Amino acid sequence: MIDWYRRRWLIEIYFRILKSGCRVESLQLSSVERLDRAIMIYLIIGWRILHVVTTGQACPNLPCDVVFDPEEWQAAWTVKYRQKPPQQPPKLGDMIRIIAGFGGFLGRKSDGFPGAKTLWEGMEKVRHYALGIVAVEPFMLTLIELWVIV
Repeated sequence: MIDWYRRRWLIEIYFRILKSGCRVESLQLSSVERLDRAIMIYLIIGWRILHVVTTGQACPNLPCDVVFDPEEWQAAWTVKYRQKPPQQPPKLGDMIRIIAGFGGFLGRKSDGFPGAKTLWEGMEKVRHYALGIVAVEPFMLTLIELWVIV
C-alpha cells in the first residue's frame, strides 16, 4: 500500500498531462469509437511526456537519444544554438532543459528540474521544428546546388 501511495503523485501528474496538456476533456467526437481511439493516442502521448520527465530526473547523464528521436533532438539543438548538431547526442538532462526552454522554462540556477507542463509545451514546438526541417531539407539541397552553379 505504501508503494502505491508513493506513486500517487506520478499518477496525478499523468492525469494533469492528459487533462491540461492533451485537453482530453474537451474532445467532442461524434461516436464512442472515435473517442476511444483519440483517448488511446493521448494516453500514449501522456505516457511519453511522463517517461521523459521521470527518466530525465533519474538519469540525466544518459544520451538523449534514449528517449528522443534523432530528428527531435537535432531540431532542438539547431533552433537553440543556430548551428549544426553534434555527431554524438548530448546528455538527456541538457536536452530536456533545452526543450523545456521552448515551453517557457527559464533555467535559472535556483530553478529545479523542468516540469511536465514546460516539457509538453516544448516538445510540441520541437515536433513542429523537426517537421519543418524535414520538409525544407530537399529544397535546401537544391538551393545550395543552384548557388554553387551561379
